[in-house]
Amino acid sequence: MLIENMQMAFSSIRANKMRSILTMLGIIIGIGSVISIVSIGDTMRGLFADLYKNVGLTQAYVSIGYWVEDARQSDYFTLDEMERAKEAFGDQIAYIDSSASASAKAQYRRTSIDFDYQGIDYNYQDVQPVNMVYGRYLNEGDVLGRRKNVVMDTDSARMLFGVENAVGKSFRTTLYGNTDDYTVVGIYRKEVNAFQALMMGSSKTRGEAFLPYTLLTWPNDFFYQLRVFAAEGTDMDQFARQFKAYAAKMHGRQPEDMYMYTAMEEMNSVDTVMGGLSLAVGGIAAISLVVGGIGIMNIMLVSVTERTREIGIRKALGAKTRDVLVQFLTESAILSACGGIIGVALGAGIVSLGGLLFKLTVVIKPGVILIAVSFSAMVGIFFGLYPASKAAKADPIDALRYE
Repeated sequence: MLIENMQMAFSSIRANKMRSILTMLGIIIGIGSVISIVSIGDTMRGLFADLYKNVGLTQAYVSIGYWVEDARQSDYFTLDEMERAKEAFGDQIAYIDSSASASAKAQYRRTSIDFDYQGIDYNYQDVQPVNMVYGRYLNEGDVLGRRKNVVMDTDSARMLFGVENAVGKSFRTTLYGNTDDYTVVGIYRKEVNAFQALMMGSSKTRGEAFLPYTLLTWPNDFFYQLRVFAAEGTDMDQFARQFKAYAAKMHGRQPEDMYMYTAMEEMNSVDTVMGGLSLAVGGIAAISLVVGGIGIMNIMLVSVTERTREIGIRKALGAKTRDVLVQFLTESAILSACGGIIGVALGAGIVSLGGLLFKLTVVIKPGVILIAVSFSAMVGIFFGLYPASKAAKADPIDALRYE
C-alpha cells in the first residue's frame, strides 16, 4: 500500500511540475539556508579549534588579579621564582617564561618599520615549532648571556632588509629606553593556514621577531605574569588550580587574588559563542520552513479540491478513510522531502564551493543532513494533515456529484 501511495504521489507531482517546484521552493530555501549556516558555523568552529591548537591548548598565563587594589612590586614575578615553579611542578611543565613582549621601531639604513618583539626561552620551539629556513634558532647561550640576537620570519626580513636571508644583518631598535644594535641569527618561514591568512588580510605592516626573554626583563628582572605550557595530556583544570594556588602562596596571597586563564578556556568560550550563534541564526533561517509548510498546505488544499471526484470514486470502490488520509499525507511528505533533498544539495554545494574558493576544509555533518531531510518530511506531514483529513472525510456521494 505504501509503495502504491508513493507511486501515486510521484505521478501527481510529475503531472504538475511547475506547481510542485514552486511549492517546494520554500522548503528548498529553508533547508538550504539551515545546512549552509550550520555547516559554515561548524567549519568556523573547526578553524578556531585548529587555531588554538597551533597556539597551544596547554598554554596558560598567571598574574596578580587586575581587581586587587593593594598590588605591590612583590606581587610581580622574578627569574628565581620562575625557576622554583619549574622545579616544583617538574614534568608537568613543558615550558615556562616571563611572557615578556615589547613594540618598537626597527631601523636598517633608511628603512624604519614597527616591530613586535616576543621574549622567549631557548626551548620555546619545543612547544611552538617553526620551520627554520636560514641560520639557527635562539640557544641557551643567547638567553643566559642576554645576547642581542633575534629570530624573525621571512616576511619581516623582506620588509626590513629587502631580502629573505638576512642572517648576519643588524638593525637598530630601542627597548626600555636603551638603543642598541640587534643581530639576526635565524629566519623561519611562518606557516599560515587559509583561515589565518583571511583573518590577517593580504598586507602585513608590522614586523615580528623573537629575542631572549632575559633582554625584556632587564635590568630589574621583575615581570608581571608567567606564561607556562603544561605537558601534553595534563588535566588543564587541575593544573590551573594547582599552579594558581602555588603562585598565590609564593607571594603571600590568596588564590582568589591571582588571575589565571588558559588557552583551553578561551577555546571553549569561543566554541560556545560560535555554537550558540550558529544555532540562533540557523533557527531564524528555519522560519522559512514554516513558510514552505504553509505553501504545501495551500497546494494540498487545491489538490484535494481538484481531485474531489477521484476521492469519491476511490471511496465508492471501497477505500477506507484511513487509505485516503495516508495517500494525501504521503504526497505532502514526499513533496516536502524532495524539497529537503534539493535544499541539502544546494546548501552543501554552496558551502563546498565557498570552501574551494577560500581553500578551506568545510565541515558538513551527515547527521545534520539526515535531520534536515527528516524535518522537512515532518513539515510536509504536519502541514498536509489538514488537507489530507479534509479529503479523507469527504462524503463519497457529494464527491461523485462534484464537477
